[in-house]
Amino acid sequence: MPTKAFLSALWITAYSFCAGVLFAVVIGIPVGILMGKSRIIDELPLPWVNIFLSAPLTALVPVLMVLFGFGTKTVIITTTLFAVWIIILNTRAGVRQINRSLVEMARSFGATPLDAFVKIYFWAALPEFLGGVRIGVIRAVKGVIIGQLLISIVGFGALFDLYSSKFLMAEFWAVLIVLFGLAFLLSESLAYLERKVSYYAASR
Repeated sequence: MPTKAFLSALWITAYSFCAGVLFAVVIGIPVGILMGKSRIIDELPLPWVNIFLSAPLTALVPVLMVLFGFGTKTVIITTTLFAVWIIILNTRAGVRQINRSLVEMARSFGATPLDAFVKIYFWAALPEFLGGVRIGVIRAVKGVIIGQLLISIVGFGALFDLYSSKFLMAEFWAVLIVLFGLAFLLSESLAYLERKVSYYAASR
């Protein structure tokens, strides 16, 4: 039976995680689409996206603490930074693989940029969108725990800190297994959805 402390930690962690992933998706997909559509726009941010994707983002946490303080807001920003870069790159890759004749046909029929986004770019690149979100979700799990351990000792981060400091290894491993299980469940759910829509890739 879950304890009150565990349910409270789960709620705090879930809130920070969901908010961070939401911001990563809202930022990552439009930026990735713009980078995929325009070579000029692509050239400037692409090196920085690759740098942040491969850099040890944990080293940026002290900087975020100075800029945004100690609290849930900084944890959410940390979670977003862990997830957003892979979403941008996957979205960019999906857009760059779209058959350009589809876009030209839409323009010839008077489609607005919003029409092109909703009816062509989104659906044609949907497998890559979902692939990026799936990997981003896995990275976001790491981001939210690191944020809660280093910035604000709350949620699962507080439980990990408490159990490790008191050598309560059974409880520590129980929380860790639950966390891995939730991450696996989220990843597999998105992978299942990704497989369901993968047939769109063949029509590009």
